[in-house]
Amino acid sequence: MNYRFCPNCGKRLTLRPAGDDGQVPYCEACERYWFATFPSCVIVLVANEQQELALIHQSYLSDSFDVFVSGFIASGESAEETAVREVQEELGLEVQQLISTGTFWYPDAGQLMHGFIAYTKKAPLSLSDELDGAGWVPAAEAHRTMFPVTASPPAYAIYETYLKNENLKKKE
Repeated sequence: MNYRFCPNCGKRLTLRPAGDDGQVPYCEACERYWFATFPSCVIVLVANEQQELALIHQSYLSDSFDVFVSGFIASGESAEETAVREVQEELGLEVQQLISTGTFWYPDAGQLMHGFIAYTKKAPLSLSDELDGAGWVPAAEAHRTMFPVTASPPAYAIYETYLKNENLKKKE
């Protein structure tokens, strides 16, 4: 969000130089800069010891199991805490190991996505009300339903990192 009015006092902001950041909206009354803000979320590839991925289905996105766990970072929560919480909430799984795969700017949604690979033990999935379905899919086959049409660029990058880390090759 690019601010035009001060969130504290409501006065119109003016542009003022802010060092190397260039011209930034500034409130003369509050003597404060208002840098652009945007939502931060996590996107988590969930894998088990049998090299299967938990793919979720949300009907408003597509007709197949093709999405990784994701969710917004709550105020006061780290990206790592959010990733673990989202896997627990959406799939009912306990994360054994969490690996960061980096951050990704997702321009379609204007979000900063923090990518992770979450390792867990294979177990029945206990779905949250947010999901229409989920299932375990062999990792080397997951791309058949996920890419290239429905998955976000961050999801593809995380998937490629997982395949590389596990020394798996896509079967065409």
